[in-house]
Amino acid sequence: MTASPFHLPSPLFNRANHVAIMSASLATFDYTANLPAALEFLKRTRWELRELRMVRVWTDHFQVIDVNKDCFEVRGLGYPDADIVPLLRAVNTAFDPATIHEPTRAEYKEFFTGRRHTWAEDRVM
Repeated sequence: MTASPFHLPSPLFNRANHVAIMSASLATFDYTANLPAALEFLKRTRWELRELRMVRVWTDHFQVIDVNKDCFEVRGLGYPDADIVPLLRAVNTAFDPATIHEPTRAEYKEFFTGRRHTWAEDRVM
């Protein structure tokens, strides 16, 4: 019996530990409480990636990942920190700012990018 080509495992998926394999970070930034410099890093390095897919946020760093599993990371800043909110908004992450700082039992929090705003969201009715 031959295997169907539609059921072959992806080379980016490791069945042993069930996680996607990613390449090493293309760029890193060590956060030292300088929010404008971190925003500039995100703006500059964002164009080195393809379409952004997701963001993974740990307690001490976060990664921005594109559709090809290439990524860049900011070290020294995680979901417990207040400065994570403007950085996540800078890459259009879909997240709830009210609950982003809450602890989790998982290793990291994962959010998709590509947040969209509804028409007239900023208008006062």
